[in-house]
Amino acid sequence: MKTEPKAGLDLRSLVNRDNNIVQLLIMTVLIFVIMTALSPDKFLRYYNFESITYLFPELGILSIAMMVAMLTGGIDLSVVGIANLSGILAGIVFHRLLDQSGGVAGAGLPTVALGITLALGVGALAGALNGLLITRLRITPILATLGTGQVFTGIALVLTGGPAIVGFPDAWSFIGNGKVLGIATPLFVFLGVAVLISFMLVRTTLGVNLMLIGTNPKAAVFAGLRTARMVFYSYVLTGMLSSVAGIILSGRTNAAKSDYGNSYLLQAVLIAVLGGTNPAGGKGSVLGVGIAVVALMLLSSGFQILRFSNHLIDFIWGAFLLLVIAINALRNRSR
Repeated sequence: MKTEPKAGLDLRSLVNRDNNIVQLLIMTVLIFVIMTALSPDKFLRYYNFESITYLFPELGILSIAMMVAMLTGGIDLSVVGIANLSGILAGIVFHRLLDQSGGVAGAGLPTVALGITLALGVGALAGALNGLLITRLRITPILATLGTGQVFTGIALVLTGGPAIVGFPDAWSFIGNGKVLGIATPLFVFLGVAVLISFMLVRTTLGVNLMLIGTNPKAAVFAGLRTARMVFYSYVLTGMLSSVAGIILSGRTNAAKSDYGNSYLLQAVLIAVLGGTNPAGGKGSVLGVGIAVVALMLLSSGFQILRFSNHLIDFIWGAFLLLVIAINALRNRSR
């Protein structure tokens, strides 16, 4: 008598299916051990790990957004621009609504909910623009999103005149800088996003179709899938995820500026690829992306403690990305 497979997360089968998870875990442990050996007094401080829990959720969500775009064989280079624009527009609305009524900091939950809705709407519209350029005008994703990324940054500059918009409601700042049960609030946001996207990819028609489109676009067309619509939806989702990252970033810093998180774009691409996402499409793992974020945040923290210059760190990220892509290409050829 056959037994039905149990639904849920089978960690053993997950690891067996994807050796990349095991390799990422080993790499993360090695980074932790090496950085501990190099600077145990500073690296093992509680404050160091606490700061990581506040910093990595925004980068992690941007990396998940990048992964979603890559699932169909595309890429989204506008994620940071969308994140900043979302935070800036929300900040402008807060100041215009509340500057004359007792200040921004004490804004109530309805006002903050309005700001969140606005930010997510900005992300959805920005993602829709990317999706239309790619699916309707057939512009290559890398060129379309490179251009829109500059457009979004330019709009942000025009709106602010250059300086940061400082001062957000306390409830908004709590999203990026608060604590619940002694744990950083943005960490809960990241976990919520990770669970939702994982469920979408595994349990929903949209997720399965995105994987199929990335794996074999021609087969997807012959199967009757509306590939253009699915790709469009993926970029709308990517834009909204970018807005969530923008909410966390502006909440953590209590400010929004057009050039915040400039280094995040390269890191998001690196993390997505390192986490097992195939840039050609068809393969991606939220768990892999999550572990890759932790690994790179530990590495980045170690670099800062060892006083590496920002230019050297950028060089290392770029070289690391090329190395990962080269290794993946060699693996694919050997199969």
